[in-house]
Amino acid sequence: MSNTISVNGVDYIRADSVPAAKPNGSRAVVVVDRGWIFAGDVTRENGRIKLSRAVHVFRWESIGFAKMVETEQADLRPIADVDMPAGAEIFCVPVPDNWGIG
Repeated sequence: MSNTISVNGVDYIRADSVPAAKPNGSRAVVVVDRGWIFAGDVTRENGRIKLSRAVHVFRWESIGFAKMVETEQADLRPIADVDMPAGAEIFCVPVPDNWGIG
């Protein structure tokens, strides 16, 4: 059985057979103390966490955190690069390189 169909000479495949984008770089959603959530390209040095190409995850509704990370269904707001002490991080979730900006 083939997972493709040809229409007018163009081959198509089932959407559920395409692997989801996997994290492949340094981009992550970072949850920090006081409830702040950011996403960006993460650099860790000298006890600091720096996020470039940053976005602020302002809010999301009707879905849990994991689904928000998976689907980007959130109010994402561009923000200047973020620089915070490493101790402020609660956890981070790696995401694809274009998460929140694509």
